[in-house]
Amino acid sequence: MIWYPYEQMKTMKAPYKIIDAEGVWLKTEDKAMIDSVSSWWSVIHGYKHPALNEAIKSQVDRFAHVMLGGLTHEPVQKLSAKLREFLPGDLDYCFFSDSGSVAVEVALKMALQYYVNRGELARTKVLSLTHAYHGDTFKTMEVGDDEDYHFILEAYGEKKDVIHIPTQIPALEEAFERYHKELNCFIVEPLLQGAGGMRMYDVAFLKRARELCDTYGVLLIFDEVATGFGRTGNRFVADLVLPDILVLGKALTGGYIGHAVTVANHKVYDGFYADDPNKALMHGPTFMGNALACSVALASVEVFEQEDYMSRIRRIEAITRREMEGFADPRIKEVRIMGGCVCVEVHDADTLKGYQQFAYERGVFSRPFLKYLYAMVPYIISEEELVKVLGTMKEWFRVNPA
Repeated sequence: MIWYPYEQMKTMKAPYKIIDAEGVWLKTEDKAMIDSVSSWWSVIHGYKHPALNEAIKSQVDRFAHVMLGGLTHEPVQKLSAKLREFLPGDLDYCFFSDSGSVAVEVALKMALQYYVNRGELARTKVLSLTHAYHGDTFKTMEVGDDEDYHFILEAYGEKKDVIHIPTQIPALEEAFERYHKELNCFIVEPLLQGAGGMRMYDVAFLKRARELCDTYGVLLIFDEVATGFGRTGNRFVADLVLPDILVLGKALTGGYIGHAVTVANHKVYDGFYADDPNKALMHGPTFMGNALACSVALASVEVFEQEDYMSRIRRIEAITRREMEGFADPRIKEVRIMGGCVCVEVHDADTLKGYQQFAYERGVFSRPFLKYLYAMVPYIISEEELVKVLGTMKEWFRVNPA
């Protein structure tokens, strides 16, 4: 029996069974529906993209996987070289893993060991944001701040090594003034906090964070698992403010295979580069640098570049703003739009009960959570398809009067 995610198995509604998928469309036995959430924000090219399909097929005829310990191969070499060229600044060193959560764990481990290697053993604390979500493994839960997902950590009592602050510059400055000698890193989902409620904030906060990290010698980590590859309207938020460590996942492979990468700059990498074996990063996920994943990731990045996805994302944002302009309802707290993301936050979560089935019947797959009805569509979506997604969101409030 399958144990499904984020569900009380005793009471859960039966999931929709997908038998095929193509473009932006998911198909059940009796319905075709637009995937308005890109399979948890990862399938940016849609389903059955020919270039990505071919990358998988071509590689599997050679080999699917070999361990990266003591071995290497062309797909991982090519992807690393491509990311070095594609990413901003001196983010040049790629450490691969098999999921976004693990990649964040690696980033946090890098930050802690960077200072241990320097003999700065007092730097054990992490600065993070309120409403943060960085994954469901244990350290990522600890640096997260979402009781709806991570209430299990209450069993351990108060967090001792994580400080949470709101996205306000005075709170940021106060935290650095108070804790800078104990901090090894500041980790953020830049500009857009996903599972914490699709919360959006200004780049000025990140610019000030970069200044403070430089002043006090603290590493800045950007978790762009969700925000990378254009979702905020920027290729990467790292293009605007350069972190020391960047974490990518989800759209890295176009949603084809679970894979992620933790990318370090020269300063961080040099902190491990030594004759002393105890200064090495002792981490090694079995499927890191998987050949199939690297092959499809390389194809995904190339398609992103060649087909000018940033123009597509600007078009998605413009259509979304046009369609949602003036949309209001007493039950709605706020409508937020950024790049390829739109979120309708309601005052009461009960307002959204039944929406998923409502959308399914109208040919849209949606997965609201808590008080948030949102869309993060594949970038290949047509205007007609996008209008259908947004129209369904608005129709829910019209046909279910307050």
